[in-house]
Amino acid sequence: MVDDRTMLRSTIDRLDGIVDIDDPVVVCSHLHQHLVARELGDAGFDASRIILEPMGRNTAPAVAAAALTQVTADADPTLLVLPADHVIRDEAAFRRAMAAGAAQAAAGKLVTFGIIPEYAETGYGYVHRGATVAPDAYEVAAFVEKPDGATAARYVESGDYLWNSGMFMFRASRYLEELEMHGADILAATDAAVKGGQHDGGLHLDPTAFAACRSESIDYAVMERTAEAVVVPLSAGWNDVGSWAALWSVASKDDAGNVLLGDVIAIDAAGSYLRAESRLLAAVDVTDVVIVETADAVLVAPRSRVQDVRLVVDKLKESQRPEVTTPATATQSWGSLQDLAGGPHGTVRRLVVTPGGELTLQASGAFAEEWVVIAGTAAVVGDGASREVGPGGHLSLKTDVSHQITNSGSAELEIIAVTIDNTAGNEA
Repeated sequence: MVDDRTMLRSTIDRLDGIVDIDDPVVVCSHLHQHLVARELGDAGFDASRIILEPMGRNTAPAVAAAALTQVTADADPTLLVLPADHVIRDEAAFRRAMAAGAAQAAAGKLVTFGIIPEYAETGYGYVHRGATVAPDAYEVAAFVEKPDGATAARYVESGDYLWNSGMFMFRASRYLEELEMHGADILAATDAAVKGGQHDGGLHLDPTAFAACRSESIDYAVMERTAEAVVVPLSAGWNDVGSWAALWSVASKDDAGNVLLGDVIAIDAAGSYLRAESRLLAAVDVTDVVIVETADAVLVAPRSRVQDVRLVVDKLKESQRPEVTTPATATQSWGSLQDLAGGPHGTVRRLVVTPGGELTLQASGAFAEEWVVIAGTAAVVGDGASREVGPGGHLSLKTDVSHQITNSGSAELEIIAVTIDNTAGNEA
């Protein structure tokens, strides 16, 4: 979050003022269904217009799924494809660029929006613009990979290169036509996943069909291969917030240029991003650094080198560290689950259930579950009865009885759950 809204909500709100906009379609992981539905509903849009992926397959299949659900015998809408993690400060300039893109999309072009670079950035791909096709649109001469510093400097100096924003616009049918030419296997697999999907508060793509789909970005699958790509320049205070340094650049700062989030004490600190998520973070005499504390790990790096966090990830993978595959806090379809403590005879966990989220708990004969609600309200159904449990309320499961727990309130439901191994002689 950059302000008091989620970045998804900021993206949804940014649509205000764009002519002839329909309710947005959000493609996301099935684990985020309740979160996304809440954001859409709160913004006044249809909360069921969600396409839920059983696993990630990159942007080409995601956009194909959206296009396939929108094209009908009577409709061929223009799709504006927006990542939900961008910051755009000048929304009037954004809307002007969208209008320019819409004119090109109506003519059958596949539009990408290129950010007018402010400096020689090595963390972005670039779009080399070619001949002028309209006062505010150009042919795409080439997409180029992330350059080194010297090459990036030449790009910016030439004035002919734009940062690749990852935002696109085209008629739904045109995208599907181009994908069939350049990635027919992706289209076939996605089409099968859509046709075999199930509707339950959104379209759940068929997991078997979607798992067979090749993972590919829209850039590689279509935009770099089509002969009909055009780029519309955009200067709107854009940032893709792709690093901690990027978050520092767009967030509100104190008088010393620090961004302080969470339980942070900073003494003689300047130009730094200090974030605490699970405990107190104290920093003394630090300048231009990023320190991020989470339940899994602590990151400390100069702001100028936070892009190199990928080197840390590579090291963790080489060492087969559990942090890579088993985070302390795991996202669930109903919310999140955090391991607080554990041993050979039991575990302690913190569950956070989003409004409307529900889960089913099945206690076995070998294990007992002891739950205490610490915030929110849980609607509990099981063993032939139903009841509501509020803060301080207790729920004991010691038999083979299935219980369904639903967050029936408008705020997050927080539960501390203790699992006890009865075979070890422990009692609840």
